[in-house]
Amino acid sequence: MSASNGAPANIDLSVDIGGVTLTNPTIAASGCYNRGAEFGRVVDISAYGAITLKSVTREPRLGNAMPRIALTPAGMLNAIGLEGPGIDYFVAHEAPKLSSVPTVVIASAAGFTVGEFVDVASAIDGLPGVAAIELDVSCPNVDSEGECFAVDPRTTDAVVAAVKRRVKLPVIAKLTPNVADIRPIARAAEEAGADAISLVNSLRAMAIDVERARPTLANGTGGLTGPAIRPVAVYQVWESAQTVRIPIIGMGGIETGRDALELMMAGASAVAIGTANFRDPLVAAHVRDAIAEEARRRGFASVRALTGLANPGFAGKRWPADRRPQRLGVSR
Repeated sequence: MSASNGAPANIDLSVDIGGVTLTNPTIAASGCYNRGAEFGRVVDISAYGAITLKSVTREPRLGNAMPRIALTPAGMLNAIGLEGPGIDYFVAHEAPKLSSVPTVVIASAAGFTVGEFVDVASAIDGLPGVAAIELDVSCPNVDSEGECFAVDPRTTDAVVAAVKRRVKLPVIAKLTPNVADIRPIARAAEEAGADAISLVNSLRAMAIDVERARPTLANGTGGLTGPAIRPVAVYQVWESAQTVRIPIIGMGGIETGRDALELMMAGASAVAIGTANFRDPLVAAHVRDAIAEEARRRGFASVRALTGLANPGFAGKRWPADRRPQRLGVSR
């Protein structure tokens, strides 16, 4: 028997991300959904357990020159450049609409200095309808010759710690895959006070226009998203889940329920879906229902039991109370 939303009945879909309860473990990734107004014309956006808004910067930004999107054989390149009207406009014109969003809203703050992150996050903190703040620490750090904040544990720590001192909402640190070892970065975010981490952001990449003999994107390089990066995401979630105890939001190339289950079994408590929304507006419902069906098939009462299921390093640290290890041949 299935529930009215298509998910199997009697399966608890809820998950906790840093003290925020989501009705199911799917999240619309930042930059691909905003507050869901456009998608809401054709689909029920409450199929998502949460929506992460497009990143907001302190000052208005025009973004990068065109072209700034290019298709690849297994995904998409983008170099949008954090285009947006800035935090003052967001607070005055966008924030009042957030209370009407029919699911949890996570705001995203971006900055090019620690101070900018603090300013943006402080302005968001306490806005009605916002449940948590994601810090896009994959931004270039102008105080460190443009190096991304999240490639260094010290700069990751600096941003997270500074924001945590100023805000009351839960903080999620969004990490970059463009590092040799994700573990010290994840650990730095946790030790600085992050309530959760999300990974991975886009993978740095580029394409060449052979006819014109120049880079396809005006910016030269961009961020690769889509199925091509999923194995990278699974690996980095796996590594992080053996390193930190805070919840992990896994993302990168999710198009099906099976894709999402890879990330959850590697150690993610929730999964964020980005590029797939452009191809399939119903992807959230499909993924949600597939996760629930897998929990049912394994005899679990909750989808939370799927988190870390394939990761011995994760499972060795903690068994969720609603998992039944005996069904897996594992003793406590």
